[in-house]
Amino acid sequence: MRSMRSRYRINDPHASHFITSTIVEWLPVFTTAGCCDVLVRSLEHCRKEKDLRIHGWVIMDNHFHAVISGPELADTIRDMKRFTSRALLDQLREERRAWLLNQLAYYRAAHKKGDTEHQVWQEGVHPQAIAGDEMMLQKLEYLHNNPVKRGWVDSPEHRRYSSAHEWLPGAVVVMKCDPWR
Repeated sequence: MRSMRSRYRINDPHASHFITSTIVEWLPVFTTAGCCDVLVRSLEHCRKEKDLRIHGWVIMDNHFHAVISGPELADTIRDMKRFTSRALLDQLREERRAWLLNQLAYYRAAHKKGDTEHQVWQEGVHPQAIAGDEMMLQKLEYLHNNPVKRGWVDSPEHRRYSSAHEWLPGAVVVMKCDPWR
């Protein structure tokens, strides 16, 4: 019998994967530009330094979705979550969001080890290997339309923290500039 956790592993390291990473207890961490920028900078770092290929992404208030691929994908995601945890806690302190820091401390899993009293991310990212173009387009459409379904924007490309504008017909993506703005 297959363990429940094994279905959420990256079994094909060469495939693109749809991932979702959620803040513990769905707390609204990504409600400020500062917190969103922490995640954007981390994705950009992983793209440049760890050969992470980012096919699409969106940041919501309490989670993010992405379609990504690259070598050592599981390690890259783990490292990114570890880094962003520390950086997000620093950003929340700077923004004086004590109520949120208190919640992140309260919901820290008892089995967690380490030097922090907080837990930022839920465990896992529930990776789904992309099995062809049709699935890729379905996942990109799903993640890009997430802000529209929430009523935040009228059209996917209007969400600042999303790659939807890069997928518009005729869009030219120039990676030498900041593609995340």
